Amino acid sequence: MTKVAIISGGPSANSRLNGLENETVAFLKKEGISFEQIKVRELPAEDLLHAIFDSPDIIAAHKKVETADAVIILTPVYKASYTGVLKAYLDLLPQKGFVDKAILPLVIGGTFGHLLMIDYALKPVFSALGATTIFHGAYVLDSEVERTEDESFFIDHEVQKRLQKELSNLAAFLKVNEPLLK
Repeated sequence: MTKVAIISGGPSANSRLNGLENETVAFLKKEGISFEQIKVRELPAEDLLHAIFDSPDIIAAHKKVETADAVIILTPVYKASYTGVLKAYLDLLPQKGFVDKAILPLVIGGTFGHLLMIDYALKPVFSALGATTIFHGAYVLDSEVERTEDESFFIDHEVQKRLQKELSNLAAFLKVNEPLLK
């Protein structure tokens, strides 16, 4: 059975990025795809900042990535790049931590001016970690994800379609390649 690791690189528990994460989780559940989540903000800050590679929490997070066939990376855009907390975690991954893994980036930002950060900031890091199968991904404007009164999220219909397309592409890849995966 294929498995996905979801790495959420948002530093805030109250972010619109959670709307994208909720959509991702709902899709994987609907498709019957097993997954585990890593919310980087919940990892010990000291371990991330001081690069404590042998931290039990860091090792447990790495195990989720190691046993996954695919990794979905979620991040907001900060200063035309991904978050520092995500960078701190990715720096702790083993040198070839993404070898034999399909990678799907899902990004939320304030303007379309940062759209290319997926290609110029994220994908080179994924490649450096050994990834060879990197999906196009989706870039979403934060204005397209609305927080509702009940603390859930309303996602623009067109954005939902784009997310579903990217997630469906990943699911199809996993299904076709399942015999070849671990």
